[in-house]
Amino acid sequence: MTEPAAAPEISDIPPSMPATAVDRITERIDDLARVVARQAATLERLADEAKSKTRDERADSDAPLMRDLFALHGLAQTFASTSNSEPDLQGFAAMARRVERMLVERGGQLVTPFRGTDFDPATMEAAELADTDDPASDRTVESVIQPGLTIGDRSIRPAKVVVRRYRGAPAEN
Repeated sequence: MTEPAAAPEISDIPPSMPATAVDRITERIDDLARVVARQAATLERLADEAKSKTRDERADSDAPLMRDLFALHGLAQTFASTSNSEPDLQGFAAMARRVERMLVERGGQLVTPFRGTDFDPATMEAAELADTDDPASDRTVESVIQPGLTIGDRSIRPAKVVVRRYRGAPAEN
């Protein structure tokens, strides 16, 4: 068997090839590596933009459906909360859960802030004000009247909430 030949090292380069030629080849390889890296980054960015554009177009085309599903979700919750029979209550609650899943699958998110959450005017509407004696509770959510709906970064329907307002202690004369 023959032994494989060892890879030539820089010192093995024949003297007929000047060092500047090796430097130029090395520099050219480095340049090509940078070009390939830039092209890979550009392709990745373009793929991300295409996914984002597709997602946005889908959200725009689904917006009327999402509004209708959101209204159906509200009706199912109302029927579940006002039902007098246990089977009806379970049926409407199951329907509300299923509609909520459909909303989430299409990129929607129900906005149901917890009590004490800071009021966010981008996703909430102050339907009522409630006085509070605690300055730390100023501009926080007291309760949710109706949940809201967001799709991506857009608020389709703001959540209707009761907001606490600190009025301060009345001044004594």
